[in-house]
Amino acid sequence: MEFRPNPQRTPPPNPGLPLDQARQPVTQAKVVLEARGLVKRYGHLTALDGADFELREGEILAVIGDNGAGKSTLIKALSGAIIPDEGQIILDGKPVHFRSPLDARRHGIETVYQDLAVAPAMTIAENLFLGREILKPGLLARLLRVIDKKRMLEEATNSMKDLKIGIRSMSQAVETLSGGQRQGVAVARSAAFARHVVIMDEPTAALGVKEGNMVLELIRRVRDRGLPVIIISHNMPHVFEIADRIHIQRLGRRAAVVNPRRISMAHTVAVMTGAMSPEELSPDELAH
Repeated sequence: MEFRPNPQRTPPPNPGLPLDQARQPVTQAKVVLEARGLVKRYGHLTALDGADFELREGEILAVIGDNGAGKSTLIKALSGAIIPDEGQIILDGKPVHFRSPLDARRHGIETVYQDLAVAPAMTIAENLFLGREILKPGLLARLLRVIDKKRMLEEATNSMKDLKIGIRSMSQAVETLSGGQRQGVAVARSAAFARHVVIMDEPTAALGVKEGNMVLELIRRVRDRGLPVIIISHNMPHVFEIADRIHIQRLGRRAAVVNPRRISMAHTVAVMTGAMSPEELSPDELAH
């Protein structure tokens, strides 16, 4: 497994333009990941009640919702962490049935969890390849599972440079890094192996202003490489700064998908909390 740009990823339509200008408008982009009528029950509690979802090529989609809205359950279903009781998940136009997070990863969906799932005592290079180590060539080396540390170090260095993550040495232990740098390692690992989608759970939580902004810029770079990104966040200023569209989850369903360039934060929060009905939004505020 090498850290190389995936040939299936969509390059910017016009390489001569800055990436943000060259990207195809989200409203014209094809749907990459979709959910229809997802239902998930935990005893008498219905966490998802016919939830719909749509992620388009080349976008950053923020998923927001009040506590108990079902946003975490929705994301767990899309990442294979839970199996919905009803409904359908569609990836690149084909129905898929994820039985585990590993199953979703095999389909090219990578998730960066809030706890990062990094091994603090291991090096950056070892963390980037954790569970997917590169083995040395040759039948005997593969049978004995001899790890090619030199190649892993080279590939890790290239990956971090590609995303412009400033790290002194790939041989550093992750425990020596700042919170933002650790987040960068987790994001780089997901971006390197994802073929379709990267999901990020609270990517800027517990980070200071400077490191939070660094992670937001990193998310943009992942998007600009051709990978659509889903972020789950309670940080509304960050959501409005980075998202192309905002999916509002309420009472186990999709309440609305709104345009952060057209809607106010106050209206967004009002719909999220139920103080305002989605039907009260103007057509301009909705994302199409």
